[in-house]
Amino acid sequence: MKVPLLDLKAQYQTIKDEVIAATQALYETQRFILGPEVEKLEEQIARYCHTRYAVGVSSGTDALLISLMAAGIGPGDEVITSPYTFFATVGSIVRVGATPVFVDIQEDTYNMDPEAISDKITKQTKAIIPVHLYGQCCDMEPILELARSHHIMVIEDAAQAIGAEYRNRRAGSMGDMGCFSFFPSKNLGAFGDGGMVTTSSDVLYESLKRLRVHGSSPKYYHKVVGGNFRLDALQAAILRVKLAYLEQWTSARQANARRYRALFSHEGLNDFIGLPIEKNGRHIYNQFVIAVQSRRDDLKRFLSEAGIGTEIYYPVPLHLQPCFEYLNATKGSFPMAEAAAEKTLALPIYAELTDEQQAYVVRKIKAFYSS
Repeated sequence: MKVPLLDLKAQYQTIKDEVIAATQALYETQRFILGPEVEKLEEQIARYCHTRYAVGVSSGTDALLISLMAAGIGPGDEVITSPYTFFATVGSIVRVGATPVFVDIQEDTYNMDPEAISDKITKQTKAIIPVHLYGQCCDMEPILELARSHHIMVIEDAAQAIGAEYRNRRAGSMGDMGCFSFFPSKNLGAFGDGGMVTTSSDVLYESLKRLRVHGSSPKYYHKVVGGNFRLDALQAAILRVKLAYLEQWTSARQANARRYRALFSHEGLNDFIGLPIEKNGRHIYNQFVIAVQSRRDDLKRFLSEAGIGTEIYYPVPLHLQPCFEYLNATKGSFPMAEAAAEKTLALPIYAELTDEQQAYVVRKIKAFYSS
């Protein structure tokens, strides 16, 4: 049996006719950059995320970058974030000339540890970027309270968390801005790159719109320097089709997570495998990440040989990446992030995953530990 980490072909077959119709209609208009399709998607995403506004951009990375630009963050400023995340989070901080400041993660959720933040706040701190990793929100209330008390901004990295909730508040609606990715592997994925920034601030909304078109407002008049951060209308048309199915797909992912828990328990694997912890709200399972107590890399190879796709998110914490040596962090600086990098493994969790495929995955894990 083959069980890929993600099967986008299976998803496409369920929406193929609608996607073709939506894209053919766009071809007739020949309006491929911004325009009505992007505006409609922005309205729908803002409504879905419980914010007043949403601004379509060219990628999740550019969503982070433009948010930092809109916040006026640059050289001499510090931004607090997690060392255990995709590179774009920290890369965007560096690209605006600011300095990333890391805090360690919680052992159970892999999200930023709120209790570690206060000691890292200085006069140069201008923002906190909590990362809602794997589809689960950070513990946001203490983060928001710290930000309010120190008058600093919160930019949510919600690239993996569209539809996730923290105490009934949607990801992307709690901070000053929320950043989303429509990379194809995300729960709501485009047919290429795309992203979105959500906000409920009139001032930030206008700034984001201006910055995504090279800082021009009106056209050809520039008071600020922005970038080419525009979302393609083609991607917006496809995303509008897929958005109608997002809740259905999320429910399927959650059902698959429950099935994994039952299967792991039935096979007596709980002493070998730590399962994802759900805390403070709705987990949308962009990834189903297990904690492998021993021989993680051997297990990954074993599963690959059995036709099962897995992935390690992330094998090297950002504070140990060579390009960030200048930050002077060393091995042992953030022990929880380093431990996570050594033991985590993502299993297939996509909505189209069958009962038989899941049972096969868990049987193979059982076979590995029985050998």
